[in-house]
Amino acid sequence: MADEAKAKGNAAFSSGDFNAAVTHFTEAINLAPTNHVLYSNRSAAYASLNKYSEALADAKKTVEVKPDWGKGYSRLGAAHVGLGQYSDAISAYKRGLEIDPNNEALKSGLADAQAGAARSRAGASPMNPFGDAFSGPEMWAKLTADPSTRAFLQQPDFVKMMQEIQTNPSNLNLYLKDQRVMQALGVLLNVKLRGGSAGAEDEEIPESPPAPKQPEPRKEEKKSEPEPMEVSEEESEAKKRKAEAIKEKEAGNAAYKKKDFDTAIQHYTKAMELDDEDISYIMNRAATYLEMGQLEDCINDCDKAVERGRELRADYKMIAKALTRKGTALVKMAKGSKDFEPAIEMFQKALTEHRNPDTLKKLNDAEKAKKELEQQEYFDPKLADEEREKGNEYFKQQKYPEAIKHYTESLRRNPKDPKAYSNRAACYTKLGAMPEGLKDAEKCIELDPTFAKGYTRKGAVQFFMKEYEKALETYQEGLKHDAGNQELLDGVRRCVQQINKASRGDLSPDELKERQAKGMQDPEIQNILQDPVMRQVLIDFQENPKAAQEHTKNPMVMTKIQKLVSAGIVQLR
Repeated sequence: MADEAKAKGNAAFSSGDFNAAVTHFTEAINLAPTNHVLYSNRSAAYASLNKYSEALADAKKTVEVKPDWGKGYSRLGAAHVGLGQYSDAISAYKRGLEIDPNNEALKSGLADAQAGAARSRAGASPMNPFGDAFSGPEMWAKLTADPSTRAFLQQPDFVKMMQEIQTNPSNLNLYLKDQRVMQALGVLLNVKLRGGSAGAEDEEIPESPPAPKQPEPRKEEKKSEPEPMEVSEEESEAKKRKAEAIKEKEAGNAAYKKKDFDTAIQHYTKAMELDDEDISYIMNRAATYLEMGQLEDCINDCDKAVERGRELRADYKMIAKALTRKGTALVKMAKGSKDFEPAIEMFQKALTEHRNPDTLKKLNDAEKAKKELEQQEYFDPKLADEEREKGNEYFKQQKYPEAIKHYTESLRRNPKDPKAYSNRAACYTKLGAMPEGLKDAEKCIELDPTFAKGYTRKGAVQFFMKEYEKALETYQEGLKHDAGNQELLDGVRRCVQQINKASRGDLSPDELKERQAKGMQDPEIQNILQDPVMRQVLIDFQENPKAAQEHTKNPMVMTKIQKLVSAGIVQLR
């Protein structure tokens, strides 16, 4: 049921019905509240509706449920960017890249967030002509200094509106009907606007109360030195033994550094005999056994250190260190995927005692190694082919969720099979789960760049997402490997038809509006529109035919113009 609701949500999202997508994803979450993908998808839907606060909440939940999933941090960063919180966005993207260093979406998001932060520091962008007026603390200073707006600052709803405009200057359009906002805008721009509130000059802002006077620090009275206490013979002997134990430990450390492990073991053992109330000695001996490859002895010492440490109420960091060391020894002993389970358990226990980055890395490495071994142990190309054929039968019966189940099992048995990725991509496309379909198609091409089906699958997903330029590039790339492939040729023809509709101005107002909205979300289109050279080119096309004629001779310029035409941003007549 949750998968069905998720598929409906994906289909609604792909069609641009983001409100319906939110409804379906919410239904899926109610059925499967621990599924991190559902929160991620709903976050994307909220972001598409510009509901960035809700998107942020879902992104945080995604990361909470699945902290080692890079895409969750991509959603988190995008929500922060939407709220203008570039510093938090940058932090989120960087955390994601620590987990998945090769994730292109995280890299792109980080670059966008850093660019946004730079623009924010430099001032308002050209898209927000009044942005400078609302930036920084100077806005509040001007409004406080002017008698006509000073009283407004005592009104919570006005302050809230101004805060929202300061966070995102484009919100100004939402509040232009409010005369107080118009009056404030006039003050900030140093122009006289009609509609200001009368009588504000007579009201005064109460001054902030003076800071309370700090009491002078009391002078410390000179205390008399305590007399030395009598020490019993037993206490004196214990103190002496502790001092000798420390010397043995230092001698053991020196031997360890020289890789004279047998001598180090002797010194640490002697230190343990002299002082059994310091678990660092047995910890050091365990570390030495680990270096010597005597893993059973290392594990025994770690167990003793944990047991004795709890009796002595030792520092939890020391307990965590002993557990981590035991986990490291267990990893070295592991031969099969099951052998990693006790090591993973030790690392998890260590993290409950003390969250140490080194332990966390060891845990991630152990989990990764376990997964890789499981895949190797599970690998069976023959069974993979059988599962793929079962998936094909369900696909013919149009039972796409069942087909996906078998294709997924096939990929578990043989993760290098491009056909299984291609077939599963087709199922996702049929269900309207375009992001998943695109991911599988790209993996198919990655595994076999000469496999034409991979390009037809990817092109189909991009076409359904109305990314006609990208779909055309995909089909053309596929034709380099299979020039006579009819599916690829038909795909090129369909894309050209859609692109030409925009070029001829044959799009309906609704189609044009939809295509423009989609185009404005494309980072490549945004970069073209922000390029000063291209802005001048567009002006020349409108006002300077001679210069425009020169521009048409530049292939790079015309390629960018064509992208703007295809996106519905520019129309050529």
